[in-house]
Amino acid sequence: MSAPRPQAPHPPLKGGQLAMGTLALSLAVFMNVLDSSIANVSIPAISGNLGVSPQQGTWVITSFAVANAISVPLTGWLTTRFGQVRLFLSSILLFVISSWLCGMAPNIEILIAARILQGAVAGPMIPLSQALLLGSYPPAKSSMALALWGMTTLVAPIMGPLLGGWISDNYSWPWIFYINIPVGLFTAWATWSIYRKRESAIKSLPIDKVGLFLLVIWVGALQIMLDKGKELDWFNSGEIILLTVIAIIGLVYFVVWELGQDHPVVDLSLFKGRNFSAGVIAISIGYGLFFGSLVIMPLWLQTQLAYTATEAGKVMAPVGIFAILLSPIIGKILPKVDARKVASAAFMGFAVVFFLRSRFNTEVDTYTLLIPTLIQGAAMSMFFIPLTSIILSGQPPDKIPAASGLSNFVRIMCGGMGASIMTTIWDSRSTLHHAQIAENTGSSFPNFVQTVQGLMQQGIPEQGAYAIIDRAISVQASTMAATDIFWLSAYMFIGLIGLVWLTKPKKSAVPVDAGGAH
Repeated sequence: MSAPRPQAPHPPLKGGQLAMGTLALSLAVFMNVLDSSIANVSIPAISGNLGVSPQQGTWVITSFAVANAISVPLTGWLTTRFGQVRLFLSSILLFVISSWLCGMAPNIEILIAARILQGAVAGPMIPLSQALLLGSYPPAKSSMALALWGMTTLVAPIMGPLLGGWISDNYSWPWIFYINIPVGLFTAWATWSIYRKRESAIKSLPIDKVGLFLLVIWVGALQIMLDKGKELDWFNSGEIILLTVIAIIGLVYFVVWELGQDHPVVDLSLFKGRNFSAGVIAISIGYGLFFGSLVIMPLWLQTQLAYTATEAGKVMAPVGIFAILLSPIIGKILPKVDARKVASAAFMGFAVVFFLRSRFNTEVDTYTLLIPTLIQGAAMSMFFIPLTSIILSGQPPDKIPAASGLSNFVRIMCGGMGASIMTTIWDSRSTLHHAQIAENTGSSFPNFVQTVQGLMQQGIPEQGAYAIIDRAISVQASTMAATDIFWLSAYMFIGLIGLVWLTKPKKSAVPVDAGGAH
């Protein structure tokens, strides 16, 4: 049977408890988001140390992503069954244990198993951290709570590759996992000290075994398809086709089954709300475009413009400057303005960023690279907070963890899809542009002949001259392909503004009670 529901919401925290609670919850988010990206740059070191190929090493990333994607939408159901504080604390402690197991792994099999555990227990941490944070502040200050939470979400994906590369270069790869241990233990202690008397109501609901099974099947198939598609040449691979079919059929059966259940494992009825559905679509597509650019930009700088990993990181890192500086300001003014206007300004800012990037060429200097990066930081500060506010507006407190988990799930999946789609388009457009440029080479083109002769006069053999020209064509083609993507992304961001205005206006940011979440 269900535990008795509290008669009144827990009062907001004050003073030192509020500061400590905010720090602990933000650190949990930072640790979680950081861990999803920190391993990316360490794959060569991990695969080399464990004696496996880089392709096998990428399962360290895929295994975490699959387990995490499956567990995030379960947050609402798990919260109802176990309680916000108990579930959040368990997630942190299990995350610490799994991080230790990752660092201690003697072979790739145990490392992948530990990463599956780590991804699974990490799922509820992000939605519940926001739930607890929103419940710690008065309703009038909920936008400020979202701003403080959002800063860690914005900075962690940028810090991950930088920190992961530095640790791998200066220490050894297990330390990318060991650094979670002290942070996690502090967060667990602080959470228990402050929130143990603020537990949410618990209900003993039946387990939707069929829904859970279908969720694991279709999400697992989709995530593996996205992670392995490029490596296996997408739909030229029978494995990718099979995974796609499984994902589509599994999704259809999952939706039909869940809509007919009294106690679904994922509450799809949330999509009946206009603000929730339009807000989730807007934030998810926007995040997919943003995350895809986070993948394309460093790759382009390193593979085509000869930037080192550290130099590429320095070009991308300033995105956090205005994001951190402006997030508290946005949080403060949001209750006084229409959240739709702020979100529209964010999308327009992103459009400007990508229009500027669409003008890049192979001679681009660092100053030109940095300008759109700085503007992007300002746009990011206006992106998460108002859209999260719109998504959660009008939700009763007991629905907020489920709404948060489901919106996070869709956003994370769209981030993965954005990265996969963008890298595929980049490769495809690079090949197309290379072929078009190469049509102007050969003995019948005087400029080409003159260039080859000029290189040969410098002592370079004929085949070497051809190789140099081919490399120059590849760099040019890759750059043109990247700018094609940036140009398309700019127009997509403008289109998303219309989606924002399908939502209903709200006088205040997020009506929050004892619970909350994202």
